[in-house]
Amino acid sequence: MKELSKITETFTESVIREMTRQNDAIGGINLSQGFPDFESPPAIREAAIRAITAHHNQYPVTFGEKNLREAISRKALAYNKIHYDPTDGITVTCGATEAMIATLMALINPGDEVIIFEPFYENYSADVILSGATPRYVKLNPPDWHYDDSDLEKAFSEKTKAIIINTPNNPTGKVYSREELTRIAALCQKWDAYAVTDEIYEHILYDVHEHISMASLPGMEERTVTINSISKTYAVTGWRVGWAIAAPLITQRIRKVHDFLTVGAPNPFQQAAAEALDFPQEYYLAMQQKYLHARNHLFETLQEAGFTPYLPSGAYYILADAGNLFDKLQATDDYDFSIRLLKTTKIATVPGSSFFHEDQKATRMVRFAFCKKMETLEKVRNAFVSFE
Repeated sequence: MKELSKITETFTESVIREMTRQNDAIGGINLSQGFPDFESPPAIREAAIRAITAHHNQYPVTFGEKNLREAISRKALAYNKIHYDPTDGITVTCGATEAMIATLMALINPGDEVIIFEPFYENYSADVILSGATPRYVKLNPPDWHYDDSDLEKAFSEKTKAIIINTPNNPTGKVYSREELTRIAALCQKWDAYAVTDEIYEHILYDVHEHISMASLPGMEERTVTINSISKTYAVTGWRVGWAIAAPLITQRIRKVHDFLTVGAPNPFQQAAAEALDFPQEYYLAMQQKYLHARNHLFETLQEAGFTPYLPSGAYYILADAGNLFDKLQATDDYDFSIRLLKTTKIATVPGSSFFHEDQKATRMVRFAFCKKMETLEKVRNAFVSFE
């Protein structure tokens, strides 16, 4: 038989989703995959039910229903300080995941390079490879996850087509400052590169940190693609409604790719998303307080259990150094540690190596998701007490 695709040999399946399967097999506590174990807001669920009853059950407009694109445009202007016309500047996709690959496929030509900050959400590297580009990695340095200006400058070249920025960041919880984004923007303009920003955790912020959208900075409106989704903010990760916001010329290309990838995102969930994007400010403040309490609870739990956790400034993950506990579980690497931890405590985590490229995979870190009920986080604390 003829040889299968060589490109698929250059990356693995998602380790995050694998850990969920391992967890489900033993009935453990899933702190690996970033989805809530509590219900989504009643208002958004009721809106979806109304949409189904009102017969929004057939193909939507391929690039997104008009009312949703208008709601995205309103919210992007009010919160992100970016203005794009819903007619030719917004593409609704099947989640931020599709928005990312559709965007890269719309931008990339053979021989291009894309810069990725490391550690990174595992999809980015695979998406860059699938789109035909070569990834270039720039290290984020703990404990504050800063990048070195010299490292970033060296990564840019004539081959650089784009840089991917995830803020707030998964897995580190880093929130990029205005100063950091301004330096990145200057390099994008110097080398005529695009910025692709994944802002899916934009409302999940702690300790007075502020979310800044790259597209709002001078000179970046025409060369930034802003990606987002309803998944995290509204606790509906299974609905798969996301979007890409970009200048008309880029949007035209994204829409072409999206059309042949998925045709369109689920129609009734688009209707519900349009309503959710108009939720009052009180909703977002209450959500932040809920996650702040969960963050602090899990952070203390991990410290007491012997981990060295890094306190996140945004998103809902804690990356923790587990090196002090490797000997206790007789673990050989972070993947082995994660499997042994699951078997010992029934707590599922993600090995840090899944957030690094091949040359940097020897980590002693693991990632925990705290988008969970306090009841769940109490069970985690009790499980670690017995672990001690």
